[in-house]
Amino acid sequence: MPPCSLAQLPLGHSARITSLTAAAAPFRRKLLAMGIIPGQEVTAVRLAPLGDPLEIRIRGFKLCLRLSEAATIMVQPETAS
Repeated sequence: MPPCSLAQLPLGHSARITSLTAAAAPFRRKLLAMGIIPGQEVTAVRLAPLGDPLEIRIRGFKLCLRLSEAATIMVQPETAS
């Protein structure tokens, strides 16, 4: 699967964070403080009933991000083995 944003990652799939886009600049420190750093594994868990926010699992805890925030996080999906 080609690289995509975290917002585009199918639910239940895991990926590695590759970078934060320039659009993440206003909340980059917040994302980094929550452990959203390049190289970290992340799993898309579920969407809220109205489609926003997105729940992810990272570093053993669950975190909710707005889709607009998730769209600024680039990931490389892991291939199924």
